[in-house]
Amino acid sequence: MVWTGTWVAERLGVELIGDEALPDLLGLALRRNPKRAHLLVSSVLGKHVPQRPSVVYGSGLDLGRRVRVLLGDEEAARSVVLGYAETATALGHAVADGLGLAPYLHSTRRPVAGVARAGGFEESHSHATSHLLLPEDPKLLAGDGPLVLVDDEFSTGNTVLNTVRALHERYPRDRYVVVALVDMRSAADLGRLDAFAAEIGARVDLISGAAGTVRLPDGVLEKGQALVAEHERAYDPGAVSAPGPTTARGGQEHARVALDWPEDLPDGGRHGFTPDQRHRLETALPAMAARITEALGDAAAGAERGATAGALPGSAVGAQPGSTAGEQPGSSAGGPRVLVLGFEELMYAPLRLGTALEEAGHDVRYSTTTRSPVLAVDDPGYAIRTRLVFPAHDDPADGPGERYAYNVAGAGFDAAVLVVDSTADTPALHAPDGLLAQLAAHIPRVVLAVVPSYTPTAEGTGVTEATGVTGAAGATEVTTEAVEAPERSSMLPEPLRGPAFSSYAPEEVGWLLQDLSDVELEAPTEEREEAIQSGGAHYAESLPVEYQPSDRYQELFHAALETSAARIARAVGTVTETVLAERERPGHRPVLVSLARAGTPVGVLMRRWAQARHGLDLPHYAVSIVRGRGIDANALRWLAAHHDPADVVFVDGWTGKGAITRELADAIKEFEAAEGVTGFDPEIAVLADPGSCVRTYGTREDFLIPSACLNSTVSGLISRTVLRADLVGPNDFHGGKFYRELAGVDVSRAFLDAVAARFEEVGAAVDADVKELLAADRTPTWEGWAAVERISEEYGIHDVNLVKPGVGETTRVLLRRVPWKILAKRGADADLAHVRLLAEQRGVPVEVVDELPYSCVGLIHPQYTRGATGADGKAVVSQ
Repeated sequence: MVWTGTWVAERLGVELIGDEALPDLLGLALRRNPKRAHLLVSSVLGKHVPQRPSVVYGSGLDLGRRVRVLLGDEEAARSVVLGYAETATALGHAVADGLGLAPYLHSTRRPVAGVARAGGFEESHSHATSHLLLPEDPKLLAGDGPLVLVDDEFSTGNTVLNTVRALHERYPRDRYVVVALVDMRSAADLGRLDAFAAEIGARVDLISGAAGTVRLPDGVLEKGQALVAEHERAYDPGAVSAPGPTTARGGQEHARVALDWPEDLPDGGRHGFTPDQRHRLETALPAMAARITEALGDAAAGAERGATAGALPGSAVGAQPGSTAGEQPGSSAGGPRVLVLGFEELMYAPLRLGTALEEAGHDVRYSTTTRSPVLAVDDPGYAIRTRLVFPAHDDPADGPGERYAYNVAGAGFDAAVLVVDSTADTPALHAPDGLLAQLAAHIPRVVLAVVPSYTPTAEGTGVTEATGVTGAAGATEVTTEAVEAPERSSMLPEPLRGPAFSSYAPEEVGWLLQDLSDVELEAPTEEREEAIQSGGAHYAESLPVEYQPSDRYQELFHAALETSAARIARAVGTVTETVLAERERPGHRPVLVSLARAGTPVGVLMRRWAQARHGLDLPHYAVSIVRGRGIDANALRWLAAHHDPADVVFVDGWTGKGAITRELADAIKEFEAAEGVTGFDPEIAVLADPGSCVRTYGTREDFLIPSACLNSTVSGLISRTVLRADLVGPNDFHGGKFYRELAGVDVSRAFLDAVAARFEEVGAAVDADVKELLAADRTPTWEGWAAVERISEEYGIHDVNLVKPGVGETTRVLLRRVPWKILAKRGADADLAHVRLLAEQRGVPVEVVDELPYSCVGLIHPQYTRGATGADGKAVVSQ
């Protein structure tokens, strides 16, 4: 048998190199396309070459089953299959059927009024490049399970790269599977997909039926274009246009069959197709095949077989894979030869009708019409033998144009079943030069089967309705407007890590922040305070000037660390063991997410404890949360794309009055409602919970945590986080600065090492604490919040945001804000030496009080002007 790529190979020097099966799977033809000369013509795709439906469908099913084995049933059930229009729409469907557990969607070039657009991408070498994604359920692509991309061939990888890039920007995920009938990448292209996968931090697997490459000589595009022009100008016996006396079979009228397509069943995957819908279709197929059989009648009666009028010598069908050995057109002994012809993107419905007819005993071939312009040459060594040309008949969005049916004319078919959707059942289809007339000119019996075009309901598409528009007749019309489907995220970068960002080791923490180190963000404390309290600025829009500790203050820090390291280690162990006991699940491990910046050292210590005590390597990230603005939604999107949200444990250093606890709960609720991503637990795990605001804590005592004594120099040299509209766009992480210049006074690792060195000695105490805590009622009482409200009123402040309870928050007031006075609990002096020193340096009075649930409380000056401090930065008496 002559290989159907011989003609092109001999004239252009194109070579097919690879698996032995490739010549049986692929032929060659010439494109009428300025972007690429050659076309790989698949014999098992059912697009250009009529093939047995069972062979076409079976090829996709086999690939889908291989994907299911690769992913496993759990991941397969979380996946979504995406096919490419128009060529791979049925192939993608068949892969989804083989996978069995996943919904299917294919791209489309047909806009549908009122359906939300969930994205799109470009196919660079195609004659028609723009792909739209129009799922009925706008959230279909927004899950974080694997995305399975299906195309007929993987040639350069450009289409897949464009797709993944476009979709990853909106719906990032950590795994993709690329499926193709043939992988034909060149050696130069082989590494591009892996490199891109590494760039976006995702795994990409590839499954194909066969592999190889096409070797193209220099100048092949120009030579191919010249060859096409030469054959187009000359008489082309393979190009069949309007019916003529040499090809007509009598111009028989076509019959129309009523399929009784199941009500509300989609005609394909343009708007999504689920496994349940596939089951509905399969249940209905035998009855629909029976109706087609009845409409066909005795298609063979009186038909001349073999060299009948219109059967071109040696024409294409007989030389195709899938035919029996030696079979030629007209030689079938199995009854009338039937072609089921689909329509452009409508490939799956006619394919399944074809498989049903084949299962009923008919001798069936299947192919579809296409937009793709290809040269036809009547030669056994060329893959496209004949070409029917007819006008587009579905009122396409890009305007009128030619459409094609290849290897149909002269193929010896006794009957054809043309399957179109109702959108394409137009006068143009029935016109004298339309597709029905073209088919009737070459095939004795033509049956038209129309599948209802599926239009999603407004409820499922994000469509909005607006009434009150008056039409020409004075009636009120209802108009619909499609809205964009929700995005999960832009293509967010990987976390920042030390030593490029922060002085922590890279494995200790990944910062979900953007680096603003080169931006001038610091402002004098008094200016910031005035702007914040007057409402002119938010505290997260600027940074305080980093406090440079005096020698005396640094001595206090080291002394406090020496005396409290074991106490901190015990609290770290207790909170970590509580998290592991309550949040660890089979096959899952907690993902620590610190609230930057105070939570970050605690998250690092919890990670170290889990590693030292249990050998667990817990992922750890730091994210920004801003009072009044919520948590960084892009950071949540990144986390949801890379981890199970149910594994995320938010970590902070301590609770004050519980404002951040409430902020996080509200932000998570808002995020999940907007994104459709669920599973995040807003509970915060803290080292110390003196305000009784959370359930998961190491202690509820308010004691000195040395990491609260300093700013960046105990937190990896990272600033407090920044959220400012001119610096942080809608698709950016919140910002932060890395103070590299402070490396000489950095004690971040010294603090961690000092605490971690005490882990072993506190182990027994931790075990006892955890046992007691797990059995106790840890319901928050919010007594800290009540105390803050009382203090706010008693001291005439009337703003709880200016009352900062606890050692940690009081220290922040003295380091960052304009303090008014400090309230110290009687008898708590052991934990307040550094507070008293800072108060002395800033001229802030310390008032000793009784009945305080905290060791101390810092009061921010309630005056709104820079008169709150003198020229020396010390507090003045409030008037």
